[in-house]
Amino acid sequence: MKAILALEDGTIFHGESFGAEGEVIGEIVFNTGMTGYQEVLTDPSYCGQIVTMTYPLIGNYNYLKKNNIIGIDKVDTRALTRILRDKGTMKGLITTDPDFNFDEKIDEIRAYVIKDPVMCVTTNEVLHYKGDGFKVALIDLGLKQNIVRSLLKRGCDVHVFPANSKAEDVLSINPDGIMLSNGPGDPKDCVDTIDTIKELMGKKPMFGICLGHQLTALANGADTEKLKYGHRGANHPVKDIEKDLTYITSQNHGYTIVESSMDKSRMLVSHINMNDGTVEGVRYTNVPVFTVQFHPEASPGPEDTAYLFDEFIEMMKRNSQ
Repeated sequence: MKAILALEDGTIFHGESFGAEGEVIGEIVFNTGMTGYQEVLTDPSYCGQIVTMTYPLIGNYNYLKKNNIIGIDKVDTRALTRILRDKGTMKGLITTDPDFNFDEKIDEIRAYVIKDPVMCVTTNEVLHYKGDGFKVALIDLGLKQNIVRSLLKRGCDVHVFPANSKAEDVLSINPDGIMLSNGPGDPKDCVDTIDTIKELMGKKPMFGICLGHQLTALANGADTEKLKYGHRGANHPVKDIEKDLTYITSQNHGYTIVESSMDKSRMLVSHINMNDGTVEGVRYTNVPVFTVQFHPEASPGPEDTAYLFDEFIEMMKRNSQ
């Protein structure tokens, strides 16, 4: 079956349909990973987005049809990626409608917004993954399951809380530490979670990843901004400034912390992106809190920065003494 990909600037790509039939509108982004497409397809951080895989040899299964996900192939993804790199991330539509008319759909495409994506992907109830070590309260903003597995591997007793949990709910289990997960969307939309983080700062050791990294910065008076086309892939070089080492990281985000807005008296840049110099990590000097923009739990991607989970364990250990 024929399929069409239409961008909000009027660019049209013709291809073949795979997965479900129908029509979908979303924000078009690209991922440069050569493997790990299964993890990309199931990553909650892509909520509301249409993902372009730039590597041409990507496998597919009946998974898309089973989950009513629309796909298109036989499209020049390199040409599409160049458009997104030059013009920036934009909205678009995939359809299998043989009578598709762009002029009739352009207003709908341009009006598309990702509404409350975090609440679409967070857990509805508190989940408990039993362990014999430190008790960790993990706030689910759209977490990848390997965050839980990375904590369990280190013996942690993990309690996963919904994104809209209040500070008193999180503290009610008397955790040894708090984690803030990755997740989709504009961090500035998560007003209630930002307020919760403000209340939690300094109460317990805290470790934030991706969206959790951005929300912690917002809770501390810093600003965030949207990147032109984001960082999405499994090969982004990031330098740990203190260690003076550069690691290859997995990333999936469209926003970044504005470094000039950080209060340098208590916020220290710990990691930087070696491609564009954006902030990839922050350590808070007045409280036991650190956050990173990339994914130390990877999935997909390299495990170079898994040491950050060990640093979190050490932070909880110091705080318990």
